[in-house]
Amino acid sequence: MKLGVLTGGGDCPGLNAVIRAVVRKGSVHYEDTFVGFLEGWRGVLENKTIPLDLAAVAGILPRGGTILRTSRTNPAKKPDGLDICVATLQSHGIEALIAIGGDDTLSVAKKLDDRGVKIVGVPKTIDNDLAGTDYTFGFDTAVNIATEAIDRVHTTAEAHNRVMVVEVMGRDAGWIAIHSGIAGGADVILIPEQPFDIDRVADTIRQRHLRGRYFSIVVVAEGAKFSANVAAQHGAPVLQDLGKDEFGHARLGGIGAILAREIERRTGFETRAVVLGHIQRGGSPSAFDRVLATRYGLAAIDMVHHGDFGCMAALRGNSLVSIPLADALSKNRTVGQEMMDVAAGILDVPAQHEQPVGK
Repeated sequence: MKLGVLTGGGDCPGLNAVIRAVVRKGSVHYEDTFVGFLEGWRGVLENKTIPLDLAAVAGILPRGGTILRTSRTNPAKKPDGLDICVATLQSHGIEALIAIGGDDTLSVAKKLDDRGVKIVGVPKTIDNDLAGTDYTFGFDTAVNIATEAIDRVHTTAEAHNRVMVVEVMGRDAGWIAIHSGIAGGADVILIPEQPFDIDRVADTIRQRHLRGRYFSIVVVAEGAKFSANVAAQHGAPVLQDLGKDEFGHARLGGIGAILAREIERRTGFETRAVVLGHIQRGGSPSAFDRVLATRYGLAAIDMVHHGDFGCMAALRGNSLVSIPLADALSKNRTVGQEMMDVAAGILDVPAQHEQPVGK
């Protein structure tokens, strides 16, 4: 078969491992040939391709980013964009397309599937918020990077009796914040799923100081929201600007700096903010993500040859299964009460004080 491959949305550690697994098994076991579309759906719209063969994927397993590059292009927002995509695939004789991406990339895949294009999806997001799968590759790497950063700010926080606010990624789901916060021993963890009261956060930190703990670590997801009783925010996330990408997402950012300012104003304790930003999604993937991404790639090429089109590879327990794209896109996978309870259970503030996470 002649197959197309693309990577869309934000870059993510492990993308190259997926590409490598698809091409290696497809070439050796199924005698497939591959066309790589550059920069996600933009490559399909603008007919930008490279050949993908065994030589092209040699040595890319440990590399971050994606050799196919990526973009947040949405063909559905372009005049006749979806029709152009179909025509491009037909012009190359593409018999099936493997789309590697998050909910935005896979939403376009679903639209093309509805038009008769044979498509298989692979879930990709460091936020771990795609429905239908237990884990997405890239998440483990992001958590490891965030945890290492939290470990490092612990030392400067303790040396200077400071409150350190660490802002991590997480637009609608707080998986990175809650996992890295627990692993890094954070004292307060703030996630999008649970709007927080800044006065309670300040009280939590004051209580630590009263107990002789003169520094605190606050981990906050970029999409965390002030509770509605804070007049300045009204429960809305903090935006970098008023612009949106082609999928309608506002650019988030700035919650860390605002939170640090408000904590210092309410407590009088010196407070600093650290924004990890794109550091979390850059660099070489962890061993776990290399293995998981490889398994996703192998599952995807097998799905193509089993005829599981309009579906996405998904991790359930320790098994890779095929689920409909519609199920994967039905909702975001958010942090549940069980993980909130885990976070609340290890905080060292007396129980009578309401916790920012888990209560």
